[in-house]
Amino acid sequence: MSGRVLVTYATRYGSTREVAQSVADTLRGRGYDVDVKPCSDVKDVGEYQAVVVGAPFYIGKMLKRATEFLECHKAALQSVPVAIFSLGPLRASDDMAEAREQLDGLLRKTDWLEPVAAEMFVGAYDPSKLRWLDKLAALPPASPLHGLGAHDDRDWDAIHSWAVQLPSAFALS
Repeated sequence: MSGRVLVTYATRYGSTREVAQSVADTLRGRGYDVDVKPCSDVKDVGEYQAVVVGAPFYIGKMLKRATEFLECHKAALQSVPVAIFSLGPLRASDDMAEAREQLDGLLRKTDWLEPVAAEMFVGAYDPSKLRWLDKLAALPPASPLHGLGAHDDRDWDAIHSWAVQLPSAFALS
């Protein structure tokens, strides 16, 4: 097998980094040379045959570091296959269709980007890790985070299944 793949991610609390690592491990298990880096550490994507970008959505928007990465590397990303994964809903019981529409909306606005694969996954939540501003957002009783306990609803089987199909989506041999 050939092909050097970049798996890059933006994360606020580490959950997306863990998913990025899982995607990278799956690709490595299939014989690909994979680098895993935070979006802010990527200087050049020209050495890669494919790129996977992962980022969470907060309040309907992709984490800014990821959108900055996409804009910064726009020209290079138009010449390689790109896959995108996002973490959105905090619970498996949340409306996945609504969360997926957030990702689809971003892709419509970023019309130059045509990912070969794009998926929204459920994330994890730990109120003890929240930054002070996020803690403030969780205080009002109307907040969907109010009273929500720590949990991890990430579907590792779905994440693995998505990663397994990436080489064929990338058309890497």
